[in-house]
Amino acid sequence: MTLQSGHRADGKTFLVTGANAGIGYFAAEQLAASGATVVLGCRDTVKADLAVQAIRARVEGARLRQVRLDLADLRSLPATVDALGVDSLDAVVLNAGVMLSGPERRVNAQGNELMFATNHLGHFALIAHLAPMLTAVANSRVITVGSFAARSERLDLADLQSEHDYRPKRSYGRSKLAQMLFGFELDRRLRARAASTASIVVHPGGALDTLTPARPPLFARTTAQRLRGLPANVVLHGKHTGAHTIVRAVLDTEIASGQLWGPRVFGLRGRPHQETPHPHMTDLDTAAKLWAASSALTGVNPLDPATNAP
Repeated sequence: MTLQSGHRADGKTFLVTGANAGIGYFAAEQLAASGATVVLGCRDTVKADLAVQAIRARVEGARLRQVRLDLADLRSLPATVDALGVDSLDAVVLNAGVMLSGPERRVNAQGNELMFATNHLGHFALIAHLAPMLTAVANSRVITVGSFAARSERLDLADLQSEHDYRPKRSYGRSKLAQMLFGFELDRRLRARAASTASIVVHPGGALDTLTPARPPLFARTTAQRLRGLPANVVLHGKHTGAHTIVRAVLDTEIASGQLWGPRVFGLRGRPHQETPHPHMTDLDTAAKLWAASSALTGVNPLDPATNAP
C-alpha cells in the first residue's frame, strides 16, 4: 500500500490528538485526503483553527472538526469526549505529547509528572472514555504513536514518575515507552475479549522540522532552515514523511492488531514497514503492572466501563 493507492475512508470518523503541529498535523492532513471526517484534538484552539485553515487550503472538500483536548488535565476528558458530538469513532490516533528540556520536574493538576501525565496517562484515560464510541464500530482502531527514543529506555516501576531521579530526556523516553507498552497490552486484552477493535503501535522515526515543508498560516520554514536540514536528509526525514506510518496504520486493513510499524531504513526514515518490537516493549509483567498503576492514577480502566464514570 502507498498513500496514493486509493484507500478511501469516506463516511468514517478519525480523531487525531495533537493535530495542530508536527506529525499530528500531517497525519490529519493526509487522513483528510482519504475522505474521512477528521477531528483535530488540540489543547490550543487558536492553533487548531490555523491547522484547519492549512488543511482546507491543500485538501479540497476536507471534512474537519476540532475539539479542545488537554491530556494533562484528566478531569477535562469526559467533557471533551462529550464535545465530540459523535456516537461512533472508526479510529483514534494517540499522537499528542510534550517534551520538556528544563531541569525542573513539572507536574499536572493531579500532581503527576507532566510528560508521563500527558504522553501516557492522558491517552490511557482518553481510551477509557472513548471505549463506547470505538466498540460501536466494527474493526475500529487505536493507533498509539511511540518513539524511536523508547528503544534505549526501560521503565522503573518503582519510580514511574521520576520523583526520585528526574532527567528530562530519559523521562520523555520512558513516557513514550509507557505508551508503547500500553498499546501492546491493549491489543492482548482486546484479543482476550474477542473484540474487533485493533490496537496498533507505530513510530515516526527521526522526523525533523528542518526537513518539513511549510504549512502557512500554521508554520513556516525559511530557506536557511531548509538548507541547514539538507545534510540530515541522508538518515532522517521530515514530519510529513514521518506521518506516513500513522496514516498507513489507520487506513490499511491488512495491518493487524498488535503489530509495530515504523520507517524502513534503520527505523529512522523511509517507507513504512512492519518491525519486530524489542522485548522490553512487550514484556508481559511490566505491561500488566503499568496498566494497574495507570488505572490507579487515572481512576479509569479502558476495558472496564463500570469504573469510568466522570
